[in-house]
This record gives sequence, structure tokens and C-alpha cells, in this order.
Amino acid sequence: MSGLPGAPQALQWLQKRNCSLTPRQLGLFYLSLCAVSLLIGVFFFLQGAPVVLLFTGLELLAVGVALLLFARHAGDRETLTLVGRQLQVEQHVGPRVQRTEFAAEWLHVEPAGGQGSLVQLSGRGQQVRVGRFLRPELRGAFARELRLALRRLPPQEGPENDLNRSTP
Repeated sequence: MSGLPGAPQALQWLQKRNCSLTPRQLGLFYLSLCAVSLLIGVFFFLQGAPVVLLFTGLELLAVGVALLLFARHAGDRETLTLVGRQLQVEQHVGPRVQRTEFAAEWLHVEPAGGQGSLVQLSGRGQQVRVGRFLRPELRGAFARELRLALRRLPPQEGPENDLNRSTP
């Protein structure tokens, strides 16, 4: 909720990957792995087995590529923010960021398929699927929570909803 006086109320859902290592910790782990492996490889090289050092280098290259791919998606997340009568959806996948806005009046919240499928948000020709980082059994509860938040929004203020306005 927004704490500023006069500011519109906001609800936010943040869904992200459950990563136990930060990219920095992952880098430090990889550097320590490189140090130990190269130490062993150099030992065998000095003992007359140069092939071991070659395979150590290939192994470290493969592990480095795998960790780089993992770290690239460690920050993936979905943020849904309900401000006023607008729902803003921001999806971060790798280096890409996709932002979509929906007017609450036109927004449909439905499961994309069967039980446990992603939650589909659609309205006015736009469509987004969210819930990738939720366990499948929790996606239905999330959809219900979002629908409830949309139903609890105050009515839209404007000339089309002004009951005191006389119509010609």
C-alpha cells in the first residue's frame, strides 16, 4: 500500500525464482572451483600427464557456460501492480523486460488451460500469462486473490459514472 497522503492505493504481487545463490556468490564459487581444479591440473601436468590439464580446462569452460546461463535467469520475475484502476504487469526474463497495462474494467483473469496452468490476463486485445514462478497448485489461489482485489476497487470516477449528472 502507498504511504503518501493523497496517493492512490496500490497492491503489488512479486513472483520470482527461488534462487539460493546470488550471482556474486555464484561467481565466487566458480572462481574457487577454477582455482582448485587448475591446481590439480597443474600438479598432474608437472607429473607428466598434460592431458589432465587440457580436460580440466574443457571442464571449467563447460561449467562456466552452464553457470552463466543459470545466472542470466536468476533475476527472472513477474511484478503485478494494481494502482487505481490500472493493472501493470512487468515480466523480466533474462535481459528482456515486457510491460503490459490493463484497465480494470476490461480485465479478464482466467486459467490458461486446465488445473494448475498459468493464469491468463486479457483485455482490449492484449493477453499475458503470469504465474511461472508459482507452484502449479497455488496458481488458482493467486487468480482468485487477483479477481477479489479487482472486485474491491472503488467505482471509477468520471462523467460516465456520475449519477448526479443529468442526461439530455
